[in-house]
Amino acid sequence: MEKNSPTISTFVNQVRHFAHHHQLFTPRGKYIIALSGGADSVSLLLVLKYLESELGITLEAAHCNFHLRGDESLRDEQFCQQLCRRLHVPLHLVHFDTHAYADLHHVSIEMAARDLRYAYFEQLRRDIHAADICVAHHRDDSVETLLLNLVRGTGLRGLRGIQPRNAHIIRPLLSHSRQQIEQYLDALGESYVTDSTNLHNDVKRNKIRLNVIPLLRELNPSVSQSIFETSLRVTEALKIFDDAIQHAIADVTIPPRECTSGGALVSSAPTKQLGTTPSHPLIISVPRLKQQPSPEYTLHEILSPRGFTSAQIEQIYTSLDTNPTGKIITSCSHELAFDRSTLILQPQTPTPLVRPMHIPETGTYVLSDNMKLKVETEECGDSYEPSRTADCASLDASDIKFPLTLRHIQPGDRFVPFGMTGTKLVSDYLTDRKKNIFEKRAQLVLTDAQQRILWLVGERTDNRFRITPHTQQALCLTLQ
Repeated sequence: MEKNSPTISTFVNQVRHFAHHHQLFTPRGKYIIALSGGADSVSLLLVLKYLESELGITLEAAHCNFHLRGDESLRDEQFCQQLCRRLHVPLHLVHFDTHAYADLHHVSIEMAARDLRYAYFEQLRRDIHAADICVAHHRDDSVETLLLNLVRGTGLRGLRGIQPRNAHIIRPLLSHSRQQIEQYLDALGESYVTDSTNLHNDVKRNKIRLNVIPLLRELNPSVSQSIFETSLRVTEALKIFDDAIQHAIADVTIPPRECTSGGALVSSAPTKQLGTTPSHPLIISVPRLKQQPSPEYTLHEILSPRGFTSAQIEQIYTSLDTNPTGKIITSCSHELAFDRSTLILQPQTPTPLVRPMHIPETGTYVLSDNMKLKVETEECGDSYEPSRTADCASLDASDIKFPLTLRHIQPGDRFVPFGMTGTKLVSDYLTDRKKNIFEKRAQLVLTDAQQRILWLVGERTDNRFRITPHTQQALCLTLQ
């Protein structure tokens, strides 16, 4: 490399500064260069090879042959082999049947190639114990990404463009333009291959590159640099925003098992939610949410990572004033319920959570992977004390008829709560207990052969089967 060439030295210094500023490399680390043979990846390999000793790193390259362009694909592979052989850089080669993958997974060819490429890079990184994978995205790629996000519709993060680091993917050339890359290669006298598909405006990104950006340059010849610098300012502003939004999210969320009444928080004693799968619902206080500087964006930051679309979030936000208690909106992974002055968010769970189980006699019954019901009888004496824990019930066995049934509650279920004389709808009882719709849906009851509710599991027994001084035998029910 000619150290006295201004073009070369400027290029190298810019890479050095960018890598140092973003802490992209660690001394004694091994790094994989994603090498396609195009100008971008060739310049990346060359500049990092030059800086290899200075940075204290070792380099290996990886090339993917997707078999999409006939002889061109073979030409690219051979070019990469020759280049790496000349530079004494180990090269890893992999071949993909991209069309077959796309058909199997019902994705576009572009998406199939991307999935295959990055999955291979990550597996190779682990296999050879490399620190990171270097890809050759440059400033123009970042500008195109920002414009594509803007066209599709984006939040603030979409205005950052491409980032210098994403997990184990790093981009040392991100501050360079495509023109600078080509000038660097020209100054070195290095060749590269050209992907002919980049010359046709048949995909959205190429339309941005070949049609939109040239029009914008008519308004501002430095438009790419201006957009890139704006994306950097957005990135810095997002650091402040992210800190503020995390404080807002912490302010509007309530620890599980707290509930609201007229907007005031009231702590309730924790009870074991029997019959549910293990989950920790997120509870959002609507009054607190409305006090935020931007309630809708705060809601978006909570719900978007949980699979809710922008349209769903807008629907939820506009429904806050009407408070449709009991309404459930579902994303691909979560459910959100309106519950008085709160929104309750939890991962989707299969329903029914526990299949109805018939219990013909005493014994131990397996309800699920983590739940058993033990049914046994005990003789009662003068000093007998019935259980008072949530997961155990003691009933007078004299009037209980087998088989018993353990099931979820049903509309119209009624029982006589312990200590009362009249019947009450189970749904009304649970409402009085401030149970939300998910807790109601998961609630179990145990009935006898006459369909009488013996136990609202984990909550309350039926007063008709209470232990009295005249009880001779108790039926003991224990959930383990």
